[in-house]
Amino acid sequence: MGRDKSNLIAAACLAAFGIYVIFSAARLAYISEVGPGPGFFPLWIGIGLVVFAVGLILTNLLSAQRAAIKTSASWTASGKALAGWFGLAFTIVLFGWLGFALSFVLLTIFFIAVLDRRPLLLAVGVGVAMAITFYVIFVIALNVSLPAGPWGF
Repeated sequence: MGRDKSNLIAAACLAAFGIYVIFSAARLAYISEVGPGPGFFPLWIGIGLVVFAVGLILTNLLSAQRAAIKTSASWTASGKALAGWFGLAFTIVLFGWLGFALSFVLLTIFFIAVLDRRPLLLAVGVGVAMAITFYVIFVIALNVSLPAGPWGF
């Protein structure tokens, strides 16, 4: 039976993105006079992406046991992944109109209720809790502005 190449392709894409982040971060200052510069965190995030991609590649290549993969199950998983990426892209478009909080709640509801087929009330609760957590961490604690919608949040 043929080997599933989707993890290898995903890892290669992740590694390519990580390398891009590393090269982009290398153009920024690593250290500033008050601490880490604007290139510090992107550089380490890029390194982390490459490390995880290499780990995924090694895990895939060194794995001796392969479960039989049904074509229909593979297409179902691929369809869910693609729907998740489209949902994320659509959410980014919604940031300008609805703001971060409401867009993020809608994305969370889509992931949990639609893609994972869990109860809607659970999805709404998790979405609202995560949006509040992001707001507290970024806006209140770190003083980082998030895109605000017409309601001010």
